[in-house]
Amino acid sequence: MCLAVPMQVVSKKDVVGVAEIGGVKKDINFLMLPEAEVGDYVIVHAGFAIQRLNQEEAEERLKLFREMAAQQDEIN
Repeated sequence: MCLAVPMQVVSKKDVVGVAEIGGVKKDINFLMLPEAEVGDYVIVHAGFAIQRLNQEEAEERLKLFREMAAQQDEIN
């Protein structure tokens, strides 16, 4: 299963760059979202930025991921 994860763009040159979430950095491709800029929040799926988000949307989605992880921890 693959997840699309909100990440913040920390560097970008042409169609490649780096995004970060929780201190973890990942190389990503901006071919599908060339208008993204450093500082933007983007949805990353399979190494590609696919959608821009505002900060509030990104924080809400990250909150949901944390809640799901906490529930999974309770099950295990």
